[in-house]
Amino acid sequence: MKSVVLLQTFINSLKLPNKQAMFKLNRVGMDVTVIYLFILILLISVPSLTSQLTTDDSAGAVISFPVFLIYFFIFSYLPLTIAVFLYISLLAYAGTGIAKLLNRKIRFSILWKLNAYTATIPFMLYPIAAFFFPITDVFLVLFILYSFLFMLKMITVYPRRKKRK
Repeated sequence: MKSVVLLQTFINSLKLPNKQAMFKLNRVGMDVTVIYLFILILLISVPSLTSQLTTDDSAGAVISFPVFLIYFFIFSYLPLTIAVFLYISLLAYAGTGIAKLLNRKIRFSILWKLNAYTATIPFMLYPIAAFFFPITDVFLVLFILYSFLFMLKMITVYPRRKKRK
């Protein structure tokens, strides 16, 4: 059941900023969104994990594999997860200010969820690119710009607030 929902979520997140995809993703529960993000973050952790396992001077070459996985989770995956969640939260917070300026009817929670789904394409491209050439901070800047522009587009799709008399 959840795998079907995750697959539909993935397909709709690839269609963003399409209006129908946005409204379908808005109906997805926050629990599915968080699980989806954990899977994406795991995906972008794969190049780092493989490079640490294949390098002779890394911790992966010295300690046993189960201990290395715990080490990797604590010192690589967990900080990356915190950084991604913080970035999405800051972007959604900035988006609520922009939405107020544009007089749009969209809340922080909706922006947070939609910003999480805009990460799909960059998070799918990163591991592919990382296996072939070193990734610099330019990728991070492009990812931030990509997410910000998509957020602006999504905010403008939402209807304006009705003025109260």
